[in-house]
Amino acid sequence: MKNKTSIITGASSGIGKALAYELAKEGHNVVLIARRMELIEQISADLNNKFGIDSYAIKADVSIESDCNMFIEKTIEKYGHIDILINNAGISQRAMFEDLQLDVIRRVMDVNYWGTVFATKFALPHILKQKGSIVAVTSISGMSPLPARTGYCSSKYAVHGFMDSLRIEQLKTGVHIMVVAPEYVASEVREHALMGDGSEQGISPRNEKGMLSAESVAYKIVKGINKKRRTMLIGKKGIIAVGLARFTPKFMDRLTYYAIKKEENSPY
Repeated sequence: MKNKTSIITGASSGIGKALAYELAKEGHNVVLIARRMELIEQISADLNNKFGIDSYAIKADVSIESDCNMFIEKTIEKYGHIDILINNAGISQRAMFEDLQLDVIRRVMDVNYWGTVFATKFALPHILKQKGSIVAVTSISGMSPLPARTGYCSSKYAVHGFMDSLRIEQLKTGVHIMVVAPEYVASEVREHALMGDGSEQGISPRNEKGMLSAESVAYKIVKGINKKRRTMLIGKKGIIAVGLARFTPKFMDRLTYYAIKKEENSPY
């Protein structure tokens, strides 16, 4: 894994930040992509000091096509190659569809789906040369849907379809395509979830103490990249949820309904 170059979008916190440290341990050059430049610059400096690697912080918004092209070009200018692209940037949403402004769904799709498509489009020619990996960090919600997250779930389902189709296209090229779907992870994502009017939720409606840690998820993702895994479901509850949704969908619908109804400030 040494001397490889990895790009991580959404690298300022949560799983993205944890992935940066996990890959730096492996000796990677790590390119950190996020909108919050101060945070990724701090992370970059810390990675360089702790692991002696060469990390690079680039401010970019993955929902903007030209930004994605820019950070791929800057990575090539600096390192000359790209081995791994991890599409991790994402935003959540929490509101009943009837109360949801359509622009909120567009914003979620722009980051979660189009951000993945844009970054992958510009990185693919370089990853083909290296026979590298393209990874999308999605969610169990892209396989077992949740109410009051119509925009979020549809964006994750779209990413799954995109990645699965791309995998077949690249079947004989040596490029590794992996989808990672974790269950609930303790992070900032619920604090920044968009409400019906586009404002941020602010306080998570769930107890995050029992959730997976970003570090444990990042460790498994890097292990999955090394083993060339196809799809990774992370978390026992998430694996059970996907199984129930597939084999007993009506039962899972009711189970999910009552689980969300019990949430603090439930949309129901």
